[in-house]
This record gives sequence, C-alpha cells and structure tokens, in this order.
Amino acid sequence: MTNNVIEIEGNNPKGKILTKRLVLLMSITCGLAVANLYYNQPLLADMGRTFHASSHQVGNISMFTQIGYAIGMFLFVPLGDMRERRQLITILLAAVTISLVGVATAQTLLWIYVASLAVGITTVVPQVIIPLAAQMAGPEERGKVIGSVMSGLLFGILLARTVAGFIGGSLGWQMMYWVAAVLMLALAIILRKFLPRSYPEANLTYGQVLKSLGEFIVTQPTLREVSLVGGLLFGSFSVFWTSLAFYLEGAPFHFGSEVTGLFGLVGVIGAAAAPFVGRLADRFSPKSMVGIFIIITLISYFFFGFLGSAVWGIVTGVILLDLGVQGAQVSNQTRIYSLVPEARSRLNTVFMVTYFLGGSLGSSLGSYAWNLWQWQGVCLTGGMLIVLGFLVWGIHQLKYKS
Repeated sequence: MTNNVIEIEGNNPKGKILTKRLVLLMSITCGLAVANLYYNQPLLADMGRTFHASSHQVGNISMFTQIGYAIGMFLFVPLGDMRERRQLITILLAAVTISLVGVATAQTLLWIYVASLAVGITTVVPQVIIPLAAQMAGPEERGKVIGSVMSGLLFGILLARTVAGFIGGSLGWQMMYWVAAVLMLALAIILRKFLPRSYPEANLTYGQVLKSLGEFIVTQPTLREVSLVGGLLFGSFSVFWTSLAFYLEGAPFHFGSEVTGLFGLVGVIGAAAAPFVGRLADRFSPKSMVGIFIIITLISYFFFGFLGSAVWGIVTGVILLDLGVQGAQVSNQTRIYSLVPEARSRLNTVFMVTYFLGGSLGSSLGSYAWNLWQWQGVCLTGGMLIVLGFLVWGIHQLKYKS
C-alpha cells in the first residue's frame, strides 16, 4: 500500500484524519460522475432530430438513465456496507466508461435507450462515496462534510447541462459522451491511487444486505418519509429540466442547446449553498429545514408558471428550484445517516433509489405533459408533485413529533 493511502475501519480513520484535500477529491469525483446522468437534458432536441423521434420518445432517454441509476443503486450501493469501497468505485468507473461509449456510438433509438440505462446503472459512484465521507467524519462535522461533498455533486448536476449544451451545440451531442468516457477512465486511475481503503462496518452477506433494506423501510418511519419527499421533489426537478429544451427552442425564445445549457449555470447559486445548508443541519433541526426547502421549491414553480415567458422569470425559478431541491436533499441525508450508523450505505440506497425513481417518473411526466398541454401543463405537473411532498412531510411531523 502506498504512503498516500489510508485505511478506514468503522468510524476511525487509521493513519490520519479526513483532510480538506480528500474531501475536495471526493467532491470533484461526485460532480464528474453524476454529470453523466444529465448531459442528455439540454441535448434532447438535438437527439430527437438525429433519430427522427418525438419529444416524448427522446424524453424517455432521461427516464431510462434515471431508472438505470435507481437499479444500480439497489444492486451496487449496498455493497459499500460489506466490501472495500475503493475497489468497488474503481470497477464502477471502468464500467461507466464502456456505457458512455455505447451512448456515443448509438445508431438507433433502441440502442440509445439501452446504453442510457447502462449509464444509469453504472453511474452510482457518488452514492458509494457519500456514505464513505459520512463514515470518515466525526458526528460534530458530519453535516458540514456531507454538505461539502454534496456541493461537488450538485455542481456536477448543474454544470453538466452547461457543458453539454456548449460541446453538443458546437461538436455534436455524441462528442459530449466521448469526453465523458475519457473523464471516467481518468477518474478510475486517480482514485485507485489516492482514495483511502475503506473496510465495512457490518459483517453481512449480500442476501442479508438486500433483506435488510426491506427491514429498514418497515422499521424506520423517518427513512420512509425522507425517501418519499426526496423522490417527489426530484420528480418535480426532472419535470422542469426534461421539458426546458423543448420550451426554449420555441416561441418566444428560439434558443439552441448552447443557451439552454446556460440555465444550468444559473443553478450553481443553489448548489453553492449546500455546504452552508450542511452547517445549518449540524446546528438546527434538519427536519424543520426540509419543510422550508419544500416551500422554496414550490415558489419556483410559481415563477415558471406565471412569469415563465420572461428569461428573468425562468432564471429566478431555476435558482429557487435548485436551492430548494438540493437543500432538502442535504438536510434529509443528514437525518438518515444518524439513524443506523453501521448501515449508512443501505439507508442511502433506500433513499436514493426512491429519489431517482421519482426523477424517472418526473422525466416521463414532464415530456408527457409537454406533448399534451405545453408549458402550463409542465408547471402544473411539477407543482403537484411538490404539494404531495409537502403533505408527506407534514403528516410525518404530526405523527412523529420527536
């Protein structure tokens, strides 16, 4: 083992403490990896022209990617509680490299559906890294560390659209996926050298791990509430982003993929707040903060629905949408990581599988609503998902006041 690699067992790093450089490395990795899920959103209109497909047909590309992500989290993320994480992360990065090449070389709509599903299944590295960061951090700084790593993930989610818009608009959407494949291969090499070895906190078989997922759902009401709220909020997030490219290419905007991608850059303001949200979660009740962020998310859809014919209205809505959804996610993850410390990867699996199933539902609903009712239908659909999320949160608060 090289000198720059440390070993972690349980909650006790062996050799040295969690450093800022290591947190930064994990943040960058999360951002670059999760971006694979979102490159397609500003490029959907271009993809539709390539495959001569309708907006609903190409909207399914986002849906399959997010369904794949949910499948990958169910299959692979629980392994973080029973296997050495560095090796698992390296293998997954190699696999997603191959999947991205599959998208870049797609010749038919069915081909890109299958390749997008594979990209989703193998792009689960962030959900292995986040529990690792929580394991390494002390209880007094766990929210701060999670917020810092999450900020990298959120930057990746948002900047992916901007980068994809520019590269896709200039060099074709296929080139974006070639670039992504090279980045994943480079990450696999870098993390193999610098990421610490991490040993599991529980001695379980894979069957026991999967069985325990159902047990946690039954016995942990907070996990159920957090997961449902997260899925509904991320569904509203996907409703908007899946439909935006179609809305902006028509009247009164007539924007191409390059300009559409810039709206992701606007959302960086919300992502930049993630470390601050994490610090607040360490000091105040993250449960109450979730309710505040749900309301912020709902307000964003008022801007989209009533002021969405102006660029400034969409910009304001994007800032509020990203702040609300990402703030709720950081607060919710801080809540679940304190429930069963030795099962953080499994708790994260339940949360994130539900989260991205909600996202895949939102992608499908967004393209469907656009086909039937255009922009106002999109805004009504997204807003209804947020209202449902608020009801789930509110009922839980009334039933479990502790």
